[in-house]
Parts: sequence; structure tokens; C-alpha cells
Amino acid sequence: MFKGILIEKDEAGYRTSLTDLDEGRLPDGDVTVRVSHSTLNYKDALAITGKGPVVRSFPMVPGIDLTGTVEHSTHPDYEVGDMMILNGWGVGETHWGGLAQKARLNGNWLVPLPGQFTPQQAMAIGTAGYTAMLCVLALERYGVKPEHGEILVTGAAGGVGSVATAVLTRLGFTVVAVSGRPAETEYLKSLGAVEMLDRATFATPGKPLGKERWAGAVDVVGSHTLANVCATTKYRGIVAACGLAGGMDLPATVAPFILRGVTLAGIDSVMCPRRERLEAWRRLGSDLDVSKLATISKEVGLTDVLPLASKLLNGEVRGRVVVDVNR
Repeated sequence: MFKGILIEKDEAGYRTSLTDLDEGRLPDGDVTVRVSHSTLNYKDALAITGKGPVVRSFPMVPGIDLTGTVEHSTHPDYEVGDMMILNGWGVGETHWGGLAQKARLNGNWLVPLPGQFTPQQAMAIGTAGYTAMLCVLALERYGVKPEHGEILVTGAAGGVGSVATAVLTRLGFTVVAVSGRPAETEYLKSLGAVEMLDRATFATPGKPLGKERWAGAVDVVGSHTLANVCATTKYRGIVAACGLAGGMDLPATVAPFILRGVTLAGIDSVMCPRRERLEAWRRLGSDLDVSKLATISKEVGLTDVLPLASKLLNGEVRGRVVVDVNR
């Protein structure tokens, strides 16, 4: 038996609980992992509270991230005792995830734990940080350099935004942060942001084109925010879009794309190919100041996850939440 968070839906309704689970209930997979740490992400919070259609089958253990030690493996790349990481692949949505003390997984979904990080640090990065790195790689792929100008990061006090701000700053970029939480100004400046803008500036309908300012941007919000970011991006700038905290719609025009040559690059971390995952984690090992992780993250126990989920959705949680599943 092991402890885990279980989401159930039946004639009695939608409910989530911390409970004891039998190992025989674990789904199919060729690698069984003793989980040490997981995380609480925006998507996990939607699943736990039932406020978003995240879970595709029931019952479900949420948790899109996990790290731990291989207990059993028939996969050629993993042996008993290996340390590994999992991010995405529908885990916590269609396949039991990381908010439990054990997981059984497809070995093709795993990547080795980089030697630069402890398990706790790897989860302080998690899917949010790995997604942030994919956004940075997209900016680089399209030729954005520090000398081209400011980079805007929306939702900057959240997990993706915090890591993106820290990484971009270390790479020499000038980062302007957007947040709806004025109290987080000093936190964001400690990560390297030179200025913080109120999210209300971007959250309402704007003009098809605004004054050019951003050489590039990382957006986690979508909707009017993404439209306004695109409208104020410089000629041939790039906007990496990876989130929908403000909505799935995009009330924009084609003007930024056909008059300024702006590129809107979609960033998907869930089904991202293994080669790109390995590169993102390699770059995190060299381009993220691990000393910032203590500022970006906080650690909680498995028993703390349920009450924290609603707070995360309400924008009351800063940075990353690491879950020690064994306390």
C-alpha cells in the first residue's frame, strides 16, 4: 500500500481525497518508480478542484511532474536504482501521475535526473521550468539576442514566469515582468526583472498595433494579454506562447504578423519530443542559477496539496510548489 491523492467521479459526484492505494491498482507501464517528489501546477489544481476538464479518465492520481528511483524496470534504458524525471505525456490526465508515493510509467516518457540537480531542485524546476526553457530556446531559435531589446514575461510571479525571468536574466537579457500582484515586485527584481508592469495594462481589448517595445516575449496568459503583447512586439520579434491562464481565446488581428513580421511560436511541453526535453534539461543545468530555486519554490507535504490547489487557482501562490510525497 502507498499514499496518494485520488480523484473520483461517479453518480456521487466529483471528489478528491488523500487515501491509501494498493500497488495492484497502478496502471500499465514498464517502469515502476518510488516517487520522492512531485509538484503542484496550475493544471494539477484544475484537476484537483474539478474547475477544468483536465482529467480524462477516472479514478485518477493527479500530478504532471515526478522524480524518484526506479524500483522495477523491463525498459532497456532504465535499471533499478536509477534516478529519473517525468514531465507531461498526459500523466495526471489520462495516466496516473506523481502525487502519490508510487507510479508505473512508460519508460519512453522518462529522462535521467541531471547530475546538477537534487530531486527537490528538479521538481522546483518541474514542468513549469522546463516549459520556460523551451520558450527561451524558441527565442534563441528565431535569433533574438540581448542586444535586440527588452523581453516581456507575463504571469511572471508564477512557475513558468519565475524560471523564465531567472534564466533570461542570466543569459544577459533585459526582462520586464508582468504581474497582477504588486507585492511581488521585490521578488521579481530578485530574479532579475528590471521593471514590473501591472497585468491590467494588457488584460483588456487593445489596438491592432501598438508602440513597438518588445524584442521577444514569453506569455502564459493568452486571450487579450497575448493579443496586446503581439501588438507591441518589435519588427520581426517573437512571442513564445505556452499558457492560457487568462483564457483560450485570442482576440487579435493579423496586423502584427503581416505588417511587422512578428512570429507567434506555440510551446507544448506535454508531448514534446525526447530530444528537445533532454536539451531543455541540459540547458537548465547550465543557464539556471540553482541558488534562485530556494526563492522560486517552497516545499509542502502531500497532506498540504488539497487546500493549496484553490489558492493556486486564485493567484495566491508564488513560484513553484514542490511536494514531498513522503510527508
